[in-house]
Amino acid sequence: MAEMFKDLDPDTMPRSPGITYQGLLDQDTHEVPEVLRLQSPKDLGLNDFAKERYTSHDYHDKEVKNLWMKVWQFAAREEEIPEPGDHIRYDIAGVSFLIVRQENREIKAYPNACLHRGRMLKEFDGHASEIRCAFHGFAWTLDGCLKDVPARWDFPQIKDEEFSLPEIPVATWAGFIFINPDQDCEPFEPFIKELADHFERWDLGALYVQAHVARIMPCNWKIAQEAFCEAYHVSGTHPQIMRSLGDVNSQVDVWENCSRVITPGGTPSPLLDYELSDEDMLRAMMDIPLEAEAPTIPEGMSARAFLAAMSREGLRADAGDKVDEYCDAEIVDSIDYTQFPNFHPWGAFNKIVYRFRPNGNDHRTSIMECYQLMPFQGDRPPAAPIHWLGNDEKWSTVLGFLGRVFDQDVFNMPKVQMGLESTYKAGVTMSGYQESKVRWLHQKLTEWVGE
Repeated sequence: MAEMFKDLDPDTMPRSPGITYQGLLDQDTHEVPEVLRLQSPKDLGLNDFAKERYTSHDYHDKEVKNLWMKVWQFAAREEEIPEPGDHIRYDIAGVSFLIVRQENREIKAYPNACLHRGRMLKEFDGHASEIRCAFHGFAWTLDGCLKDVPARWDFPQIKDEEFSLPEIPVATWAGFIFINPDQDCEPFEPFIKELADHFERWDLGALYVQAHVARIMPCNWKIAQEAFCEAYHVSGTHPQIMRSLGDVNSQVDVWENCSRVITPGGTPSPLLDYELSDEDMLRAMMDIPLEAEAPTIPEGMSARAFLAAMSREGLRADAGDKVDEYCDAEIVDSIDYTQFPNFHPWGAFNKIVYRFRPNGNDHRTSIMECYQLMPFQGDRPPAAPIHWLGNDEKWSTVLGFLGRVFDQDVFNMPKVQMGLESTYKAGVTMSGYQESKVRWLHQKLTEWVGE
């Protein structure tokens, strides 16, 4: 553990009034898995972080050189390239890579550039029996070996064994494909170990891509990502869900390469100054208007437990009897992990995976993506193709209730970017605990990038 990550005692550290997350787990109707009993609060200090991290192209250049070109990063799902010859582009910070399924079903990645004159080898995702450049026709086999040089007589300097496509390190975990642009990088397994240990119970590789939605955001990638790293913003940005979400009672845990925020559902925000009935909370959780009839909660059962029971039955057709193994918390809570630097898988039956990254070399725009992963019975359904939202197209048009929450989140993002461009204040101020996942991100950036 980095020296700057100092342990806190969860029993004595300052916290919000109201029931703790661990106290809610004590009321669960099912056995709670050990992974949810883990607590790892950290003292990450109270210092500000320089606004230039969001507004400076020089800092962006440092990120590209010292982070994006050296770190393991989520590039694709395995099911997006299921057959030999299937390939997909992955672009990061103005650099493009090509990920290709091999004849032996292994996966390889190459810089997306012809070794002749440098043209991109593939502009679009698709299928091919070879990797042929559209400029002059140089071609390679799927495993990167040189296959064809038109007018070969005019290139006596080319030796086949020296003209293979350079391979980029590739690794897979839980159906996700990771690459590292640094050919001399550290091994993948230690990098992912903490996250992998936590997700042993939640096999994301057994799910399929039900939806994949992306949008170019008018803000730095960190502004977009940080909006999904804490629940402190709920009262200001999503006041409609305070009636059924324990926002400031979230549990925040920090490890070396991953962190998480667990925000409990079926419990009201401690910031509300009035009492709520179980029916009030159920209506809020299920988005039921007052004029509509709400389901009757059995006597002696909480709204939280009742919603979990209803959700289990709704999931049973796709997930089978596995739903009975999952506790209430795994059904109704937001269990939001981040693997450094930008990979956000949610645990249990939450179907969300986020990815945030720079939009080319423009430090004032970024790409936000949401994958929805779902269980299935029988043969794996094909992965949904990516849907790029237009500038005026709302997330709610394709993601329903979740999209409505996103629409509120993204409304803030360009205003944060403009505010940081305009402020006379040198740094960004954050809370000590509730925003400690954001602090963790910046501490890691300091390790990789520097100030």
